[in-house]
Amino acid sequence: MSKRNSLPEPANARELAVRVLIDVEEKQAYSNLELKNALGKSSLDRRDIGLATELVYGTLSRLNTLDWMLGKFLKQPPGKLEGWVRNLLRISFYQISYLDRIPERAVVHEAVEIAKRWGHKGISGMVNGVLRTRLREPGKVQVPESLPGVKRLSLLHSHPEWMVREWIEQYGAEETEKMCEENNRPPELSLRANRLRVTRDELIEQIQKQVTDAQVRPSSIIAEGVIAQDVGNIGELPAYTSGSCTVQDESSMLVAHAVAPQPGMSVLDLCAAPGGKTTHMAERMNNKGKIVALDLHPHKIKLIEANAFRLGISIITGKQADSRKADEVLQGEAFDRVLLDAPCTGLGVIRRKPDIKWHKWQEDAKAISAVQYELLCTAARLVAPDGRLVYSTCTVQAEENEALIRRFLAEHPEWEMDGDLMLDMPEEIRQKYDVLSRGYVQILPHHFHTDGFFISRLRKRK
Repeated sequence: MSKRNSLPEPANARELAVRVLIDVEEKQAYSNLELKNALGKSSLDRRDIGLATELVYGTLSRLNTLDWMLGKFLKQPPGKLEGWVRNLLRISFYQISYLDRIPERAVVHEAVEIAKRWGHKGISGMVNGVLRTRLREPGKVQVPESLPGVKRLSLLHSHPEWMVREWIEQYGAEETEKMCEENNRPPELSLRANRLRVTRDELIEQIQKQVTDAQVRPSSIIAEGVIAQDVGNIGELPAYTSGSCTVQDESSMLVAHAVAPQPGMSVLDLCAAPGGKTTHMAERMNNKGKIVALDLHPHKIKLIEANAFRLGISIITGKQADSRKADEVLQGEAFDRVLLDAPCTGLGVIRRKPDIKWHKWQEDAKAISAVQYELLCTAARLVAPDGRLVYSTCTVQAEENEALIRRFLAEHPEWEMDGDLMLDMPEEIRQKYDVLSRGYVQILPHHFHTDGFFISRLRKRK
């Protein structure tokens, strides 16, 4: 354990990054939430905020590789070090190994100064010695070509060996390596134009007028998507606060296209929070019809309602309920469209939450698939005759996706894949996958530089 509570308040970007990494490690906290909280309490300028963010996410992305590197220069395993010392060395190795813009001497100097402020002379001497040896012997940290394939990919691209092994079995070595590489690239900010208020071109024009240095371009795969850089705090962007747009990944936007709701329809959204897909469906319905959004947590229902209000949407009714009991809560009501965006292991969003790699285990997918199946069976009971059921996840694990759907179809012969799914997908998706009759699509992160997503659509047999 570290002496985290006895450490002084962070005075710079590197100290803040170490504090966040300690909390992520010791409390199993979410990195994005811990970083946001720490930055909110700090007085760092924009440049240092960028550095702290890079160090937290970059170090977490490369965690097992950094510890393997550290092991080459330590007399004891990294896990035996005090938490703050281990994470100070990790961020230092990350800067030396993966960042070109920071001089190596500056990395060593800053690390030694932090060690002096937070520890004693012996620790600062050790930190200095380890980092200087690392600079003198760069060959030690090269991943050997002779390593077995799974271990080599695991170290080269910083993913757990079990994950690499499973993905090779599912997707092959070439696709797995591309996926691992993509997971280590920082994600871009993706926005969805609110068609109730603006066109995509009008949104782009708005942002460019509101932020002089902003770089904004249309999505290459979806008509309402916009990719934005250098827009500052999105929560303070006028285009966002006025309801012209919302934050949503391009893959996630495809789900509303799969649901294909029409104005006047009744739609049920299970496990709906935070409401990105819910509001997207309402926009595609021109705010005409009815959407019931269920979620287990009352504060998340308020979040859905707040998002709907900001976007000028009035057809969404939020209900707090366990979605596994939705048929009891809704008392036999049937819907034209039912969306189950199921809770999952989240292994399609590693780019955004790199700590997921180290907190998830093989058993997680097996355990959560039981919940997913129960939810899917409940969702099916709420679909009106001639309606459609869409099941989606933000993961790439087969047992949560295709295998689960195939089990459902085998046990519910009155249901079938909707072979018309691809007709509602954007042209770029149809061209990439060319599976017009399959009824589902598995998007991997490197296919479009988006989140990994599984989307399937089911219908009752006639």
